[in-house]
Amino acid sequence: MKSAFYSLLFLLFVTACSAPEPELATDQLISDIEYLSSDELEGRYVGSEGSAKAQAFLLKRYEEIGAEPFQGSYNHFFSFERRGGEMEGINIIGKIRGESEEVILIVAHYDHLGIRDSLIYNGADDNASGTAGLLAMMDYFSQAQPTHTLVFAALDAEEGGLNGAVALADDSGFLENVQLVINMDMISQNQENELYAVGTYHFPQFKPVLEGIETGEINLLFGHDRPEDGNQDWTYASDHGAFFRKGIPFIYFGVEDHAHYHQHTDEFETIPQEFYKNSVRVILNATLAMDEYLSD
Repeated sequence: MKSAFYSLLFLLFVTACSAPEPELATDQLISDIEYLSSDELEGRYVGSEGSAKAQAFLLKRYEEIGAEPFQGSYNHFFSFERRGGEMEGINIIGKIRGESEEVILIVAHYDHLGIRDSLIYNGADDNASGTAGLLAMMDYFSQAQPTHTLVFAALDAEEGGLNGAVALADDSGFLENVQLVINMDMISQNQENELYAVGTYHFPQFKPVLEGIETGEINLLFGHDRPEDGNQDWTYASDHGAFFRKGIPFIYFGVEDHAHYHQHTDEFETIPQEFYKNSVRVILNATLAMDEYLSD
């Protein structure tokens, strides 16, 4: 009996040690950005039929990954004023429970500009790229429990006022547990292999952590977060700004503006896929590092 017991222990030990390491599913990443930026979704304008299709797709992917619904539901409904009328938006939110109740909030907006003058503004980089990256990271952490609980929020109505982020920041009682917001907005379109991590001017303690991560072929840059940067100060330029106003630290990952920014030419076919995959790997490495750093 004793021999059988120790044999079972040894088998369990070997099985645990040989468990495969989680991987970033880059093929799925490319498939997700291709669909999210397809003509079928008609530019994902808030409240549109294309937006509803994007929401249905996100809900399906959250369920496939196994993310837990946030506060009982994946859907976070909100309303906001635009052009003298009230509009409705829907954030899609799930979580991967960590060892701690403290939270790292990971966000990316899924809306874009819709159809203008009969042209579809598909927003591949802005921001199907961040949304697909969010799904890829959610999938990764579903295979490897983080220390912090990770809340993944695909935010609506960023274009024209950060409305989904404002609604989440205003409505959620969980913010007192949020230690950091990581925002991904435009992370796939750069010909120089450059990706910015914005926010270390305000939170210099994060810079050594980010400088220590593996970046591969990506040149991870800092900046665009000082008042003297003028209109190139991105402190409030995307969804992280709504949470920063509440005093929550952030790191915003993004590329500089390019020729396709807010143009109908921001299409899947223009995305440099290897850069995009590498960009998401860097953000994943940064998230892993921040999860460890904030646990110390």
